[in-house]
Amino acid sequence: MNALAATNRNFKLASRLLGLDSKLEKSLLIPFREIKVECTIPKDDGTLASFIGFRVQHDNARGPMKGGIRYHPEVEPDEVNALAQLMTWKTAVAKIPYGGAKGGIGCDPSELSISELERLTRVFTQKIHDLIGIHTDVPAPDMGTGPQTMAWILDEYSKFHGHSPAIVTGKPIDLGGSLGRDAATGRGVLFATEALLNEHGKSISGQRFVIQGFGNVGSWAAKLISEKGGKIVAVSDVTGAIKNKNGIDISGLLEHTKENRGIKGFDGADSTDPDSILVEDCDILVPAALGGVINRENANEIKAKFIIEGANHPTDPEADEILRKKGVVILPDIYANSGGVTNIQGFMWDEEKVNKELRTYMTRGFTDLKDMCQTHSCDLRMGAFTLGVKRVAQATTIRGWGS
Repeated sequence: MNALAATNRNFKLASRLLGLDSKLEKSLLIPFREIKVECTIPKDDGTLASFIGFRVQHDNARGPMKGGIRYHPEVEPDEVNALAQLMTWKTAVAKIPYGGAKGGIGCDPSELSISELERLTRVFTQKIHDLIGIHTDVPAPDMGTGPQTMAWILDEYSKFHGHSPAIVTGKPIDLGGSLGRDAATGRGVLFATEALLNEHGKSISGQRFVIQGFGNVGSWAAKLISEKGGKIVAVSDVTGAIKNKNGIDISGLLEHTKENRGIKGFDGADSTDPDSILVEDCDILVPAALGGVINRENANEIKAKFIIEGANHPTDPEADEILRKKGVVILPDIYANSGGVTNIQGFMWDEEKVNKELRTYMTRGFTDLKDMCQTHSCDLRMGAFTLGVKRVAQATTIRGWGS
């Protein structure tokens, strides 16, 4: 089951629990707008290269749409649609006045030079600039993009619409970016994990963690978890996987990855098979890479007691069912990785204030999620989906759009 089919399935299950009528259900499911553009750029060697870019604007009932832009070879329409829909429910779960969108370009950023990436970003922005805006759709960084990409989008957009620093989030501090934004999603994973463990009478200290993915989300989560006393026993990224049952020195690993562009070759742990990272012995598994990595092929082998979804849609529905029968508790992506969407109101807070507000949002979100679980006698994933869908459905009905 691909990401879109799985997301639609979860939405429809939530819709049934809420008793939504068919017209409203259809209204909530169909995207507001789907955009597909060709982006042709001159490469550094003088040849031309074409890439396909996408932007899906899913829902704006609760406010302007918002969502990341990812650069990855596997970017395709169904994935972007699924991620845009997940953003709609995620912003609603976080209780911020935004809707969901997502975008991307099918490319391998590691094979493009900085100048080629800049040209590609600017062409993409030229193609969609009249369809995004601070009151319409606010892009953000995602896999394969970051503050520099957002700076290029801001600059190119401003050529058409005047200086518009709020057109993107996740931009450099010098261009009006928020302090703490780089760490926000990873820090949100920390706060979400603390809330879940507290519910089970546990704390992060002494727990053994496996983190799949050591990009922005995974590396920040690892750093913050280790600072709280959590033991990171295995980590993977695109260059390989490492493990150390006594715990990996995350500070040392961060230095290594900065110098070597990956975890491969780190001498503070043993190399291991990346395909086995998800089934390593641990207490808590944090998938923070691509979607669909936990599936029926490996779900039975997973040893973790808790799964914190740092990535978008890392667990297939079939795996969900297998893990639920095993008693594994899964904290779903639309809550667990929502830390990056919270500080987008344009407030120039200091970092301490940003982190305090983030904790407030994440703690409140968990309480609201648990209330929905009790109301509908469902697991955490359906609790999160029913919470998000209910809030969007209410806004849609009040606006008079659902009939």
